[in-house]
Amino acid sequence: MEERGKEKGKGSERWTAAISNLTEMASNLESLQKLLTKKAVYVDDETFAKASLSSEQARTIKVLEQRVETLERELDSAISAAAHARSEKRQAEAAKKASELRAQEITRELENTTKVFELHMEELRVKQDEISKRDKEIKLLEAIIQTLGGK
Repeated sequence: MEERGKEKGKGSERWTAAISNLTEMASNLESLQKLLTKKAVYVDDETFAKASLSSEQARTIKVLEQRVETLERELDSAISAAAHARSEKRQAEAAKKASELRAQEITRELENTTKVFELHMEELRVKQDEISKRDKEIKLLEAIIQTLGGK
């Protein structure tokens, strides 16, 4: 029983606090209404329409300014990307030119090596011909020695 009495007491306190809050809110609303009545500016429909149009235009201008800022950032980003691409292109062109120069150098080296090889081959042919000629002379001399030795 005692508990119910405590619960009723708590419930009663809550209602009292809620009513107090509502009364305070009503008082605040009244004060706000009085303040608005004193400070409010009353205008005719034409002035209100112009003010509304100006307000709408101001909002539109703000949206457009934000869009311009976004586009400027995108443009800056695109310019930066283009500069980076140009830099990479220059590097690629420099690497290509270096590769072409190296290829030309290697080709010259191969041509020089080929010329040296051709000279050595010519010398070997001359030596081979000389050896063949001396071999024939040796065989001829052997035949003469055999002929003279046999008689």
